[in-house]
Amino acid sequence: MFAFAAPRRRRRPSLTPMIDVVFLLLVFFMLAARFGQDAGIELGLAGGGGAWSGPPRLVELTPDESRLNGVAVDMPGLVAGLGRLTDSPADPIVIRPAPGTDLQRLADVLAALRAAGFSALALVE
Repeated sequence: MFAFAAPRRRRRPSLTPMIDVVFLLLVFFMLAARFGQDAGIELGLAGGGGAWSGPPRLVELTPDESRLNGVAVDMPGLVAGLGRLTDSPADPIVIRPAPGTDLQRLADVLAALRAAGFSALALVE
């Protein structure tokens, strides 16, 4: 006859590695979570305003320069030029980034115009 070994008691799996993994995931997600409010730039929806009044105010952004109505200007010149072209800070200003313009450059220009008091900024393609 065949002689089989005596049946051994089944070993239960240890829960320690699973608990370690759960705690590591908990720590990871707590560190990766972002608490607080991110900075944002408010833009109005196009077509919601009234009729256009005053001279044209087109700000074109390229990767290398900023142009106000086709004339290359630096940032202080842009703010000063828009101040001369607007009657009030609520007058609309059209901003058109050229293809290839960095998003950070656009955000910097929008933040500078907001800081200068201009509130009606319209972003177009």
